[in-house]
Amino acid sequence: MEIRIGHGYDVHAIAPGLPMWLCGIRVASDSGFVAHSDGDVAIHALCDALLGALALGDIGMHFPDTSPEYAGIDSKILLSRVMEMVREAGWELGNADITIALQKPKIRASVDSMRECLASVIGCGVDAVSVKATTTEHLGFVGRGEGCEVNAVVLLKRA
Repeated sequence: MEIRIGHGYDVHAIAPGLPMWLCGIRVASDSGFVAHSDGDVAIHALCDALLGALALGDIGMHFPDTSPEYAGIDSKILLSRVMEMVREAGWELGNADITIALQKPKIRASVDSMRECLASVIGCGVDAVSVKATTTEHLGFVGRGEGCEVNAVVLLKRA
């Protein structure tokens, strides 16, 4: 079986009064992510992992933050478009593993909904999508509540 592995990483600053979107789910919070799109840092990292596995560049190359077309866009739309590219190239998702580093709010209660949302957009079983949450024990910009960072790893298999 032919496989490809991709890794994605993204960071967004946090500011008061903005919505917080993670894995396609709005998280209850008085702060959210600063971004050109809806700021879903987890979907952005996942898109980069998918694109990286096939050497198709990164999310910024395909959906530049300088384009008014993508201002405020729902990141689930971006993920859907990336999955179209993946399928057009003859690949499908084997599995995805996403780690979200966020000091607050605590998101464990939303993880199952996040997995279900991503699986629905990708078109795979929920058992192929892992979402994990961690803090940085108050260390660094994440620990100070200034931002969120996400790592995503995917395994693609030839369709």
